[in-house]
Amino acid sequence: MRSLAVVFKALSDETRLTIMALVLRHDHLCVCEVEQILGITQSKASRHLRYLRAAGVLEDQRDGLIVNYRLPAAPDARVAAVLDALRETLAERSVPDARQLLVQLRAARAEGRLQPAGQSG
Repeated sequence: MRSLAVVFKALSDETRLTIMALVLRHDHLCVCEVEQILGITQSKASRHLRYLRAAGVLEDQRDGLIVNYRLPAAPDARVAAVLDALRETLAERSVPDARQLLVQLRAARAEGRLQPAGQSG
């Protein structure tokens, strides 16, 4: 019961629900993308993503200096059921349209014009 309570506590925050909706729509996000899309600080974005990862609803995957957060590949049955419910519930939720911004951020990062969060250039 305690692990399920941790999942629901992580999802009880509007910003974290918005992050989950964005991940569901865009497959993965890094800290700097969350920061830009939501207009929050890097530390707030990191804290929210760590909270969701600790609850088991996101996992992180390192790609060089970038850490991408995505849905877990093999969640336990309880988390999988919650994620299925989120997919349905958040599908219609109004979230910032991030497609254009993500294309720009990822292109800039690929070309070396954008440093990962926490890096200085």
